[in-house]
Amino acid sequence: MSENGLITGEDGKTRCWWHGNLPDYTRYHDEEWGRPVTDDTRLFEKICLEGFQSGLSWLTILRKRENFRKAFAGFDIARVAAFTEDDVERLVQDAGIIRHRGKINSTINNAKRAMELQQEFGSLAAYFWAHEPKPENRPAMLDHATAMTLGKTAESTALSKELKKRGWSFVGPTTVYAFMQAMGLVNDHLEGCCCREEVEAERQALKRPG
Repeated sequence: MSENGLITGEDGKTRCWWHGNLPDYTRYHDEEWGRPVTDDTRLFEKICLEGFQSGLSWLTILRKRENFRKAFAGFDIARVAAFTEDDVERLVQDAGIIRHRGKINSTINNAKRAMELQQEFGSLAAYFWAHEPKPENRPAMLDHATAMTLGKTAESTALSKELKKRGWSFVGPTTVYAFMQAMGLVNDHLEGCCCREEVEAERQALKRPG
């Protein structure tokens, strides 16, 4: 990794440092991270998986993601909200996921809370994108030093507080900020990363929900 937080892969492309040139992690960096998402199922999946990641690495969760999808009915919000105690016991026994009873129960609870948001705002996407940081609150070009200090922001702290007030769990400000980064509510690809301008173009072209 260079001092500016960039690394060059075997394909000659320069990227943010954090995927370490691991093939599956690099694919995630290139194809998913930071690209704007307005699909409720994907938004729900991501905020739940960020909760499961707490205390672990995202790579651990990423490599178990298909197992999580099978275990949690593809993160279909209504189906997860209807999970019973029998489902909790099934999931606690599922070696393919993180068998943390608190996080499993949290996912079911959060599905119920997500349905409330859908009813109130029309979609989960409309709710989350209403919390997109204003451009004037973001640096025009994100450098490595800035990125390393951004574990949470005023916006992620405010959203975390509001979600908790609405009954969500495992949604601390750092978890929420990682969600905002991944779902494209902010573009934290570093200046010089091959994906930064492409992601920014997608964000500029996006029709915001709501």
